[in-house]
Amino acid sequence: MSGWSEARIPDQTGRRVVVTGANSGIGFHAARELAQHGARVVLAVRDESKGVEAAREIPAEVEVHRLDLADLDSVRAFAAAWDGPLDLLINNAGLMAPPLRRTAQGFESQFGTNHLGHFALTGLLLGALLKTERPRVVTVSSVAHRMGRIRFDDLQSERNYRPWPAYGQSKLANLLFCFELQRRSDRAGASLTSVAAHPGYAATNLQTGTSSRLQDLLMGAANKVIAQSAHAGALPTLFAAVEPLPGAVYIGPDGPGEMRGAPQLVDAASAAKDAQTAAALWSVSEELTGVRFDFGGAVA
Repeated sequence: MSGWSEARIPDQTGRRVVVTGANSGIGFHAARELAQHGARVVLAVRDESKGVEAAREIPAEVEVHRLDLADLDSVRAFAAAWDGPLDLLINNAGLMAPPLRRTAQGFESQFGTNHLGHFALTGLLLGALLKTERPRVVTVSSVAHRMGRIRFDDLQSERNYRPWPAYGQSKLANLLFCFELQRRSDRAGASLTSVAAHPGYAATNLQTGTSSRLQDLLMGAANKVIAQSAHAGALPTLFAAVEPLPGAVYIGPDGPGEMRGAPQLVDAASAAKDAQTAAALWSVSEELTGVRFDFGGAVA
């Protein structure tokens, strides 16, 4: 796997793809490469004007649809408007360590956007995914999942908000969701493959919207000196999207500390593989979003 690059992406002609947060950073580069290799790509973006600008930079035909993961009404509208099968969903969009904010439904913004928005989107698009022969869901997590803990007693940071632990919780939730989605698909006998990826340390606009101006400046400087490019950071996501893989695997860079390098299989923290926590989080997520997953008539 060492040395894997976009040059090894097979022909994607006929594959329908949705990439969330595709107007910049990792999502943009993933969408661009998939479109250039023949996929029919939808840029699912909160700001349509930015999505249109991004689409102009992609030398292939793509669509731009509005999707605000911080508003479940927007998620439902996006899914309701979807027509036909869907081969690949890349759950990429996210927030990192912003000041305390709430989503439209009152959830802490990182947990609400990074996890609950994608949980709802995947569930609402599950029928479209299962219309294809080899549907796949790629969920983008982070090395920060290792500092995460699912605080069932304070999921929405109502008692105590700390930006980085809240980010870690949301990224751990991403992995718990990815692995539990595969378990439930397998139990239902569905054909869906659920995998996860992380970019390592890639220079994107995530590092310029944290809760600290000084932190933004320091991370901006680090982007120029230490970080790999957003394009390089997209390679694990692309690998997870196109390579023949079993379900419930995790892809990240092969360099020291998984900070940079070519994509390879990596290990997740033991907390991410805890099936009991995953099942509990799934139940809470169903309750909070009102979305249940129907695997071809068998709710798992």
